Amino acid sequence: MDAGLRNHRVLVTAGAAGIGLATAEAFVREGARVHVCDVDNEALARVPDELPGATASVCDVADPVAVDRLFDEALAKLGGLDTLVNNAGIAGPTAPCESIELVDWRRTIDVNLTGSFLCAKRAIPLLRESGNASIANLSSAAGRFGFPLRTPYSASKWAIVGFTKSLAIELGPAGIRVNAILPGAVAGDRIDRVIDAKAKQAGVSFDAMRDQFLEKTSMKRFVTAEDIANAIVFLASPLGMNISGHALPVDGDAQSLA
Repeated sequence: MDAGLRNHRVLVTAGAAGIGLATAEAFVREGARVHVCDVDNEALARVPDELPGATASVCDVADPVAVDRLFDEALAKLGGLDTLVNNAGIAGPTAPCESIELVDWRRTIDVNLTGSFLCAKRAIPLLRESGNASIANLSSAAGRFGFPLRTPYSASKWAIVGFTKSLAIELGPAGIRVNAILPGAVAGDRIDRVIDAKAKQAGVSFDAMRDQFLEKTSMKRFVTAEDIANAIVFLASPLGMNISGHALPVDGDAQSLA
């Protein structure tokens, strides 16, 4: 199906691997012009092979100076912006609240929440000039459920939902759609690391903890990065022209994370 995104100008943060790469790939397949950023230089070096025609920058979204440089570079390559995908985020520590170091709390909030703010702040003036403008903010199932031992991460992802809903109201009159995507457990190395850390905290095996994760979804399976990408592309397309202010779970019908 043609999503109507040919020459659509897209910026994907943390776009060189995982959900970000899958999202960038999905937009490229639709004929969009894509710029990605990442902190991983090795992953960025693979972008020309994995994302033909896409361009890339090194950027830590928690750094305001780096974000300014990213937008200068993206604007030079794309000539404008139609969609911002705020995908950059980190897992943060896995520990009881009283054991979490302040530096780790701040780093999680800085990347997951402040990074989205900094990118939106730079993107909004550009999006006002687009005829089909949207922002997709990556939250998480941890942004609608409690997530014990992951308080910095969960707090940041709940905040993303509030940020999204507030921006949707603020930017709606300008025709800019803003939605949050709430992935569940996404198959891959990152969720394996999360499962391993929680298994060690709980004193159980990796397989036992993995089974606990799957038991909490009605569909009894992990979602894929491509599932997330498909939702983002749909919302950015003319097919999603009147969808804004939503916190959309893509999680196999997760019932809890605890």
